Amino acid sequence: MTGEQIRVAVNGYGVIGKRVAAAVALQDDMTLAGVADLSADWRLRVAAEQGVPVYAATPDAAESMGAARIDVRGALGDLLGSTDVVVDCTPKKVAAANVAHYAERGLKFIVQGGETHSVTGHSFVAESSYASAVGRDATRVVSCNTTSIVRTLGALKRAGLLRRARGTLLRRATDPWESDHSGIMNTLVPEPDIPSHQGPDAQSVDPELDVVTMAVKVPETIGHLHYWTVQMTRAVPKEEVLAAFALSERIAQVRVADGLGALNALKEMMHDLGRPHGDLYEVALWSDMLRVQDDELFYAYMVDNQAIVIPATIDAIRALSGRTPDPGASISRTNASLGIGRVGRL
Repeated sequence: MTGEQIRVAVNGYGVIGKRVAAAVALQDDMTLAGVADLSADWRLRVAAEQGVPVYAATPDAAESMGAARIDVRGALGDLLGSTDVVVDCTPKKVAAANVAHYAERGLKFIVQGGETHSVTGHSFVAESSYASAVGRDATRVVSCNTTSIVRTLGALKRAGLLRRARGTLLRRATDPWESDHSGIMNTLVPEPDIPSHQGPDAQSVDPELDVVTMAVKVPETIGHLHYWTVQMTRAVPKEEVLAAFALSERIAQVRVADGLGALNALKEMMHDLGRPHGDLYEVALWSDMLRVQDDELFYAYMVDNQAIVIPATIDAIRALSGRTPDPGASISRTNASLGIGRVGRL
């Protein structure tokens, strides 16, 4: 890599891509080289209006973008020629086909959780697998739900409290901007396999986790809701469990008693805090709902699937670059840039 700043390209400017691009722009050790996409709709027009360098992913995209009067800086190849790390935020399975192009150019790259572990051979959650990603050519930032599982169970593991965990996930049906043409209504759809895919995916990050998950798709778009039953290594008071979670700024302890007893209330709070898009980067864990019974622990939390992977992606860029080998240094830097840590102190 050349220069002092890490040059980052974002391929795919959808729900995750636009948030990654905005977060990269906030980092003092990174430069957003540009974004590439196939679309010529309002999302790319807004990006160009805001001064984001826009590139066309294909010749057809260049033609449609030009017709839409979007300022196109060049083709995807031009963007890749001026970058150090590519964050691929294209739809599921598309990134797996893109990685050969990145590898041919000798570029480091990150894919998202929709791809399989085998695409990169490494799965990333900053608190658990940053060190093993340092200097690698590629990693996969795992899905929103998997990120939350590894983040919370990892906190218990580091405190020496985790024996085994069993979780039930209530998964939102679709992203809010697609509510008019996607998702489900007036039904619940169980994921047909037990364990659901999130548990094995968490083990791709930390093979030592004894975790089983079940999941059901629900007809709402605000966020995911998790319920967990954990057998701990010993009986401890509730305060010790909360102290273990408090060691991670990316776990925000919130209270039903403060009027935050529902997902919509938590999202409204993010808007009031001035978070872009009302994004909740943290796991929002209800501290006053949490219960301990002998060596069993019961708790619930919210996951914002549009936001939780954003800080991890920023950390993954630093890890691949090799310029910040210390996980804590990158996590702290990312947290400060995104305002992470404030929610749990309110």
